[in-house]
Amino acid sequence: MKKIIVSAVLICVMVHAGFAQTAVIKELTGEVELKPAGASEFVTAHTGDEVAPNTIVSTGFRSTAIITVGTHEVTVRPLTRLSLAEIETASGTENLNMDLQAGRVRVDVKPPAGTRTNFTVQSPNATASVRGTSFEFDTRRVKVLEGRVAFRGKRGMPVVVGAGFESYVGKENKVASPSDIAESSFQPPPPTGSDPGSSGIGSSSRVDFPIIINYPGID
Repeated sequence: MKKIIVSAVLICVMVHAGFAQTAVIKELTGEVELKPAGASEFVTAHTGDEVAPNTIVSTGFRSTAIITVGTHEVTVRPLTRLSLAEIETASGTENLNMDLQAGRVRVDVKPPAGTRTNFTVQSPNATASVRGTSFEFDTRRVKVLEGRVAFRGKRGMPVVVGAGFESYVGKENKVASPSDIAESSFQPPPPTGSDPGSSGIGSSSRVDFPIIINYPGID
């Protein structure tokens, strides 16, 4: 009976304190290396390797890695370096934090049924926070593929970027409004016989983003 009581108490402590998850390399191509916390050198990564918290993942030229964390997936693009700072689940809530030092990642956040996920990707320039979406992030620019992302620079208020829209860190380390970017990227055709580069709406002022999509409302 005492053993049963002790076991129950331990289970309760684990539930409230939370437990760390481990990410796994699902696929990789090219040169992918890992540097575990406390290690002095990088080692070659292989499919199936575990990526513990605070492990640095580095990809070389024309190299990629797909990392799964439970139901979530992170695609590490070429010439990227990142670390999984926190991977923890407590009381039905997942907390996943990544530090993107350089390069670009695609993140697909798919919370399991009945679980709330807080997923944050932080770079030296900006922070992208989501609860269930897909997006690409390259330390300064975010492109949302599904759902919505709260995007924030070092200064200013965060903005919500919806599916099909982009934002980036601009002047004074503040993020640009997705609607302003959409408006600046839409241009009528220039008058016949005119030089597109000589008018105020010419190619020199164009922002080349494929973002002509209706912006979803904010709940």
